[in-house]
Amino acid sequence: MTRSTSIVAGLALILAACDGGTPTAAPTAPTVTLTTPAALAVNVPRNPSVTAVFSGAMAPTTLNSTTFTLKLGTSVVPAVVTYTGLTATLLPTIALTPNTSYTATITTGATSLIGTPLASAKTWTFTTVASVTGGPPLVNLGTAGNFVILAKTAVSTTGTSAVLGDIGISPAAATFITGFSLIADPSNVFSTSSLVTGQVKAANYAAPTPAVLTTAVLDMQTAYTDAAGRSLPDFVELATGNIDGLILTPGLYKWGTSVNVPIGVTLTGGVNDVWIFQIAQNLSIGNGAIITLAGGAQAKNVYWQVAGQATIGTTAAFQGIILSQTLVSFNTGSTITGRALAQTAVTLNATAVTHP
Repeated sequence: MTRSTSIVAGLALILAACDGGTPTAAPTAPTVTLTTPAALAVNVPRNPSVTAVFSGAMAPTTLNSTTFTLKLGTSVVPAVVTYTGLTATLLPTIALTPNTSYTATITTGATSLIGTPLASAKTWTFTTVASVTGGPPLVNLGTAGNFVILAKTAVSTTGTSAVLGDIGISPAAATFITGFSLIADPSNVFSTSSLVTGQVKAANYAAPTPAVLTTAVLDMQTAYTDAAGRSLPDFVELATGNIDGLILTPGLYKWGTSVNVPIGVTLTGGVNDVWIFQIAQNLSIGNGAIITLAGGAQAKNVYWQVAGQATIGTTAAFQGIILSQTLVSFNTGSTITGRALAQTAVTLNATAVTHP
C-alpha cells in the first residue's frame, strides 16, 4: 500500500468514526431468481399464474400492473398483480390466446424495501398450449355408450325416478338393482321396469348379457382412463375449482382439487365442440344448480371425469357424461341429460335420466 493510499483509508476510518458508525458496502440490488412459467416454456395453460421470486424482500407497492406486465406484442394483457413473501404473481383476467407467445416483464421500478431498484429489468417469454379448434377429440365410450346408467356394484332408486335408456350392472347381480320393481323378460336376458323406458341388465342374466356387460364395464374403465390421461390442458385449476357463474368454451380443463357448481355454469360452443373436465377429487353440483348448454353445445360431447364422488344436488339440472371412479349420487328431483357411468354405484332419488 502506498503512503497516499494509506492516508486516504485512514481518513475514511476517521470520518466513519465521527459519524458513529463503520464503513458499509453499497446496498445489493435485488434480482429475480425464479420465474413461472419458465423462460421459453411451451404448452402453457391459457390461464397461467405468472410468478417471479426475488432474491430479497421487495417493497410491495412497487410491484403493480405498471412494473409487472404481460404483453401480446405491444398490447398489455389485463391482469391483477399481487406480492407475498418473496413472490410477485400476475394473474390474467382473460383467457390467453392458444399457441401464442407472450412476454412478461418486471421493470427496475420494482425496488427492495430500502428503495434499491431491481439490478436490471427481467423479461422472459413463454408460449401457450396449441388448443385444438372445437376442443379435444371425443372420448370413445365403446359399448358403455349403450347405457345411460352403468355401474359395477349397485344401482338404486328411491321415489319415482324416470330413466330413458338402458341400465346395466356388472359384476354385481340383479339383486343389487333396487327400487325398480324389476320384471324379468321370459328369456331372462333382461328385465323391465315401469320406471325405465329401456332394458335393465345384470351380470347374472342369461347369455349373452354377462359377456355384453363385461365388455361394457371394461369399455367404461378404458374411457375413464382416456379422459383422465389427456394431456396439455387448456385451463388448470380454473377458479380454484369453484366454476360457478363462468362461461366455459370448448377445451380440456384440469383440477387437482374438487370442483363445485353452487348455482350454475354455462358451456358455450358448437354442435361438434368437446369439453373434458379432469377432476382429481369430487364433483358437487348445488341444489337447484343448472348446467346450461349454449350455442348448439350437446351433452353427448361433455365429459366429467371424476376421481372421487359425483353428487348432483336436489332439483339440479345436469348435462353431460359422468365418468366416475366411485359413486354417482343424484339427490331428490335432480335431472341429467347424459350418462352416469360409475365404477362403484349409482343412486337416484326421484331423478329423471335422459340419454344425450
